[in-house]
Amino acid sequence: MKRMFSRIVALFTNRKIWVRQIVVASIAAGVAWLIGEQAFDGGGLVAAIVCSLSIRISLYKSVREGLGQILGTAIGAGIALTTVYFFDFGVIAVATTVLLCSVVARGLHLGEVASVNVPVTALIVIGPGISSSTAEHRLYSTLIGAAVAIVFSYFSHASTPAGRTIDQITRLGKKAADLLGNMAEGVASGYSQDDAGKWLLRARILIEEIPNVRAQALEAKKYARWSPLAEADEADALYLRGIAMEHTVVQVRTIARTLFDSAVAGGVTQFANRQIGNALSATSYAISTKVESIETQSAGQRALNIAEELRLAAATLAEELIAENDRMDQDEFVRNISLVSNIERIADSLDESSPALSDVRTPGEPSHVKVMQVSPVTLAMKWPKRLWFAIRRFLRR
Repeated sequence: MKRMFSRIVALFTNRKIWVRQIVVASIAAGVAWLIGEQAFDGGGLVAAIVCSLSIRISLYKSVREGLGQILGTAIGAGIALTTVYFFDFGVIAVATTVLLCSVVARGLHLGEVASVNVPVTALIVIGPGISSSTAEHRLYSTLIGAAVAIVFSYFSHASTPAGRTIDQITRLGKKAADLLGNMAEGVASGYSQDDAGKWLLRARILIEEIPNVRAQALEAKKYARWSPLAEADEADALYLRGIAMEHTVVQVRTIARTLFDSAVAGGVTQFANRQIGNALSATSYAISTKVESIETQSAGQRALNIAEELRLAAATLAEELIAENDRMDQDEFVRNISLVSNIERIADSLDESSPALSDVRTPGEPSHVKVMQVSPVTLAMKWPKRLWFAIRRFLRR
C-alpha cells in the first residue's frame, strides 16, 4: 500500500512543471469567471472560455495569445453585429459571419491562432439571446478573459525566460556530451553496427530538441525587449549560445552517422580506435565543461581555453591519422579525417567564434505561429500604396 501511494505521489512530483501549469490555468479560469460575473450578468462563462484559450506556458506567449484574442474580438464582434443587424440571428448570419471573418483574417495576415479566434469570438458575441447590451457585455467579457490569462501566465513557471533558456541549453549539452562519451568508449574498445545504430538513434532524438531550444531562446530575447525585469544583453548572449549548441548537436549527429557508415563498411581499423576514442572523449569533456560554465554563468576565458584544447586534440588526431594513412584504404581514411572537421566545428561553437553563428541570420518563429504573419508597420506601408494604385487606375479609365 505504501509503495503504491509513493508511486502515485511520484506521478505528480516528477511532473512539477506540468502540475504547476494546469493549477495556474485552473485558478486563472476561475478568477476570470468570478470577475466576469461581477462585471456583467452571464459574463463569467465567456471570460473563462477566453482565459482558457489564451493562457499559455509563459508571459510572452500569453501576451501574444491575448493580443490575438483582442484582434479577434474587435474584428469578429464588428462583423457579427453587422450581419445580425441585417439578417437577424440564424443560419445566414452565422454562415456570413464565419465567411467574412475568415476573409478579413486572411486579408490582415493574422496568424493561425488569431485567425481561429476571429470567427470563434464572433460566434460567442452573437450567441442566442443577442441584443445590443448582451453583445457589448460579451465583448467586454472577452477582454477580461484575455487580460486575466496574461496576468496569471506570469506564474506558470518558477523561472524567468532566461532561466528556462539556460536549463534547456544545458540539458541538451549534457545529453550531447554523454552521447559522445559513450561513442568514445565504444570506439576505443571496438564497436558493432548495432552499437553505432543506437548512437545514431540517440543523435537524431537530440536533433528533434533543437526547435524547442531555439523557440525558448527567442522568447527570452523578445521578452527582454519590452520587460524591465530582463537584461537584453543577457538574452542576446543566451540566444547566441542556443544557436551554438544547435550547431554542436548537428556535428554530434554527423559524427554518429560517420561511425555508423564505418561500421557498415567493416568498422574502424583497430589501430585508429584509440586515436578516435581519445578525440571523442576530449570533445565530450569540452562540451561538459562548457555546459558547467553556462550554468554557473562563468563563460568567457574558460570557454576560450576549452575550445583551444579541443582544437589541439583535433590537430593531434589529424596528425595520427595522416601518419597511418598507408595502413587504411581511401574511403576509411576520408571518413576518419572528416571527424577532425566535426570536432573543429564543435570547438568553434564552444567559444562562439564561428562566423556561421554571428554573420548568418537565424530563422525566428515560423510565421504560422505569430499573431500577425506580416508586421503591422509593413501592412501600414503597403495598403496606402495599393489604394493609391487602384485610384490611379480608376481615374485613367
